[in-house]
Amino acid sequence: MLSRKILEWFKTRKVYSDWKKPKRFDRNLVVIGAGSGGLVSAYIAAAVKAKVTLIEKHKMGGDCLNTGCVPSKALIRSAKFAHELKKAESLGFRSVTGKVDFAAVMQRIQRVVSEIEPHDSVDRYTGLGVEVIEGEARITSPWTVEVNGKNLSTRSIIVATGARPLIPKIDGIELITPLTSDNIWALREQPKRLLVLGGGPIGCELAQAFQRLGSAVTQVEMVERLLIREDVDASDIVMTSLRVDGVDIRLQHKAIRFEVLEGQQQLICVNLADNSEVKIPFDQMLLALGRVANVKGFGAEELGLEVRGNGTLSTNEYLATRFPNIFAVGDVTGPYQFTHTSAHQAWYAAVNGLFGGFKQFKVDYRVIPWATFTDPEVARVGLNEQEAKSQDIAYEVTRFGIDDLDRAIADGAAYGYIKVLTEPGKDRILGVTIVGRHAGDLITEYVAAMKHGYGMNKILGTIHIYPTLAEANKYAAGEWKRAHALIGALRWLSKFHRWRLGDTQRIESEFKTDEKPS
Repeated sequence: MLSRKILEWFKTRKVYSDWKKPKRFDRNLVVIGAGSGGLVSAYIAAAVKAKVTLIEKHKMGGDCLNTGCVPSKALIRSAKFAHELKKAESLGFRSVTGKVDFAAVMQRIQRVVSEIEPHDSVDRYTGLGVEVIEGEARITSPWTVEVNGKNLSTRSIIVATGARPLIPKIDGIELITPLTSDNIWALREQPKRLLVLGGGPIGCELAQAFQRLGSAVTQVEMVERLLIREDVDASDIVMTSLRVDGVDIRLQHKAIRFEVLEGQQQLICVNLADNSEVKIPFDQMLLALGRVANVKGFGAEELGLEVRGNGTLSTNEYLATRFPNIFAVGDVTGPYQFTHTSAHQAWYAAVNGLFGGFKQFKVDYRVIPWATFTDPEVARVGLNEQEAKSQDIAYEVTRFGIDDLDRAIADGAAYGYIKVLTEPGKDRILGVTIVGRHAGDLITEYVAAMKHGYGMNKILGTIHIYPTLAEANKYAAGEWKRAHALIGALRWLSKFHRWRLGDTQRIESEFKTDEKPS
């Protein structure tokens, strides 16, 4: 143990050998980037009375507030209402109609962003005790950051520079102006024909929303199904729902080039199933092929901060880079590109950055939930079946169909399921997938169970209000219990109840032939 600590000390000395450490520091922490990870890092530092500076070159709130979670969910809400109008007659209404005002829908999205904006504003964080500087930051040494021509000295730095949409190298892409999750919110004229390139969560959410609002959407995906990270049964339900809405899903189609002929934009694909060429005309094209970490432009190259093969900033189990006092959180480092994961990482980075000389904490990724907000929603925590099989992890499956739930039937949402993976013979939860309405809310009970170490028995023993969708969690636990009831114990209970009814003669004969219960 002592020799390892000595070795680490020498490594640290070598890392810093090219840099002169200041004799004193103006700040305890400088945070670069005011998205989820940066905001939470700064908040924690201010809460423990550290002197912290938060630097943002664009907009407070980052992608989540301005171009990601918030605007996309506002769009989905409008699209859901358009969809509900079509179901009015089944709910007992006649002659209900509505016309989508696309410009008004997009303006509402901006109002929603503006209403939430104060939560992440300069004024709020200044009031919390954070020094907020609007400008472009550059790390000039392990302990100094330059912004707006001013040098700031700091004991620790947290990089929270986020990510941006991936722009693929496809022939002819320079001929068109692609939409991304960054710029699609500026649209005010609805695309008549929208091409969505990508079958992940962002592509599926926006494809369904635009189709429900009246665009003719074609979704192109190179692999054999959408939502490839989810189990086949989950992605099949989502694909069915998108197709029922009218989305033209083109699976196993590889984008080759873009063309513009007589003003008509089109994508040329190869259908990998039969190697045929396919032409898809469109008016607007949305790229939803993933995101690229922002690792350049703030001094990472000059400091020699390592970048992984997938383009993210390399960090260790404490979220530190090659310099033990420079940390990274959120999309810039991964491995999960979720707002809530960025906030989760921020606690570890802030605490390690402020108190690392006394104790450090390893970031805990054991229980990370996420959701895709299509209709139906797909929410997951822990392992799913395809992951368990690929990792050769033994498991049992318990499944409850939400179509049998009273509240789901009453709400016209009787579709989907809860699938729970448990350790064989035990009630310990390995992972859960929920497909259905409000799946992203329902998954929380299982997140808590996995985080705090209780299993299906305690979920079954918890009172759930009737009638709610949350009852599905209790019924899933009931399905697990029925499958794991002790057969011998049930047989003896049957005899016990017959004995209490006075059927002693038959019971005595059975006891003579039965083996002892296990």
